[in-house]
This record gives sequence, structure tokens and C-alpha cells, in this order.
Amino acid sequence: MPTPFEPLRIGPLTLRNRFIKSATNEGMARAGLPTPLLVEHHRAIAAGGAAMTTVAYCAVSADGRTFENQILLDTESVPHLRRLTDAVHAEGAAACAQITHGGAFNFLRKLTTRWPGSASGGFNPPGLLVGRWFKQAMDEAALMRCAAEFVAAARNARAAGFDAVELHMGHGYLLSQFLSPKYNRRRDAWGGSAAQRAAFPALVLRNVLDAVGSEMAVSCKLSVTEGFNGGGTAEDASAIAKVLEASGAHLLVLSGGMNVESPWAIFGSPLPAAAGGPVDTAFARAAGRLMMLTAPKTVFRELYLRPHSQQVRAAVRMPLAYLGGAKSLVGIQSLLDEGFDGIAMGRALLHEPALINQFRDGLADRSGCTACNQCVAEMYKPGGTRCVLRPENDARLNVRPA
Repeated sequence: MPTPFEPLRIGPLTLRNRFIKSATNEGMARAGLPTPLLVEHHRAIAAGGAAMTTVAYCAVSADGRTFENQILLDTESVPHLRRLTDAVHAEGAAACAQITHGGAFNFLRKLTTRWPGSASGGFNPPGLLVGRWFKQAMDEAALMRCAAEFVAAARNARAAGFDAVELHMGHGYLLSQFLSPKYNRRRDAWGGSAAQRAAFPALVLRNVLDAVGSEMAVSCKLSVTEGFNGGGTAEDASAIAKVLEASGAHLLVLSGGMNVESPWAIFGSPLPAAAGGPVDTAFARAAGRLMMLTAPKTVFRELYLRPHSQQVRAAVRMPLAYLGGAKSLVGIQSLLDEGFDGIAMGRALLHEPALINQFRDGLADRSGCTACNQCVAEMYKPGGTRCVLRPENDARLNVRPA
């Protein structure tokens, strides 16, 4: 079995070890462009030993953003993002851009359509926070236009120097709205069984692979469980993984949970009340408190998504990266022994960007992250996300584009 420090091949890309910094909302973009703080954030993680660091939530279109100050992966952003990828490459690591469309999950003040597009129409709970009560089913023309936007974003990522793109198919964004039995009630070619619900995400994947797959790794982030009654299960995720494998994905990053229905399932532990999101209204604060009160009483445990991810591992032969509470070298090695190919880490690398080097050099054998999830609330503060056990970020580096 491989060790955590052996190289990993994903598509045309070879990583220096098995550790990947997962995409976590940094809160370090302004007017659709990365700030110097975002550049330093990812440079530090690369310097700390991670093989690849993932820039979160690069929107494929203006309507595809979830919030106003989100990176928009258009031609204007390319030279600014090039500064980030150059900094990461100088530290010997690869850079990945997570490309996404929010669909019905957005907090934008303005859209080009009255209601946001999604797999199916109807009532839109996330939209309550901004007075956008409904969502509309995307028709064939809208689907093809959206697929083309993903391709254009992937090409811009390549022009910006990224080595990989990650298609976000989890946590309640547009592509996962097609995968979810709660969101996708279509009766046409884009709905039905779990495998049939994967049709549109798989189309996007194939188109992106055709455009950039020979030059850069193309991965997909997938929820192995949606974590609530009526949501997608590990059995659904296994069927979807088979479709993505057949479509040619180079890697699946296995996560879990949904931003609205089950955020605790993403993190494996309760969220603080201040982690509700970028909309600061009395209604939003009340909704956040209600969610915290009704959330199940979860207690963090290491490798909390392991049982669900094991089912996906048994279903496919393609490379898989495990994400969900990997904290110790013992636990990480056990995942590799079970056949997982890579280890994706989020909070642990916010707590200590140099953790991978510390693992390698024998200076640490487990992360000191407490899974308090206060870093989630920090995303919406002037200095962006950070571990509250570390010094505050320099917010002066987070007010202008890089």
C-alpha cells in the first residue's frame, strides 16, 4: 500500500504526495477577483507541504455566483489568478480551481432572470434570505449554455496556470441539485434514478475533459451522503460515481452534507450560530439560530465520512480522495490501506498550514484542530477565513485585487 508521501498520478498530473488542500470558502476575493491575502493563503499551504491546494468557489458566470464577492473565472480574472498559481508553483505544489455554479443556492442582489435556475422548479428555501422565494427548472437551452460556461471557466483556469479543475458536484450547488433526489424531480432525460440524475453533471464533465483534459487534471467533488431524510445516500453516490468514472473523471473528492439541509454533515460537528452566511438580516439570523437548535446532536469523530466513502470505494476502481475528519497519520495510513488514493484536508490545514511538512519530518502525528468550526464564521469577516487558535489575518491585504 502507498504511504502518504508517495507521488499520486491523476490524469496528466503527478502530485508530489497524497495530500490535497480541499476547497474551503476563503472569503478572500473582491469584485470577482482574488486578493493578495488569497495568494498568501494558498502559498503558505503549498510551502507547508501539501501537494495541491484548491481555490474555492470560482464561479462560471455572474448568475452562477453564490455571493457577491466570489471569484468569477472570466478572462478578467486570469492575470490576477496567475499571480496565485505562480506563488503556489514556486513552492513546488500544484494549484486547482474549484469551478461551480450556485443554481438555486445564491444570495445575489441581482440576477439576469427573475428566479434562479435549478434542476426542478418550485419553492426555494435558500432564497428566503434574499426574498427570492422560487426557483425555475432549467430548459434545454439553459443547460447547454451552462455547460458551455463550465468549459469556458476551465479554459480560463488553464490560462491562469492552474494544474487542475474540480467540478463542484456536492453540498447543494447546481450540479448537486441535479444529483439530489430532493432537488431533481424531472421526468425527462435529466432526471430519474441516481444514475439518470447524473446525466447533466456527466455531460459537463465530458465537455470539460474534451476541452482541457489532456492538459490538466479534472476532478469532481461528490457528496457521499446528503445527510438528511429524503436526501442522497451512499448507494446513490456509488451509482453516480460509476457514471463519472465511465465519463472519464480523473479523480473524485468524496465529501458529504448539504449547505442548507445538513451543514453539520459537511463538518461532522455542530456549527456556531455565526456561521449562517453572508446575509446579515434579522430573518437570516433567526433562521441560523433555528437551524442550530434543530440540528442533530453530533459529536466530532475522526474520519466521520468513512463508512459512506467505503461504499463508493467498493463501487469504482478510479482514483478517490477521502475528505472528512482526517487528522492523524495513523488514520490517514488506514485510509490508504483501504484503497483510497489521496487525502483531502480543510480545517486541519487552516489550523496549521505546515502540517504536512510536520508529518513528514516527524514533528507531529496528528492535527491540533478542535473541529470547533469557528473558521466557518470567520469566512465572512474582513480578514477572511482563519483558525481562531491562530493570529488574525491582515485584513489590509483583503481589500483590493491581487
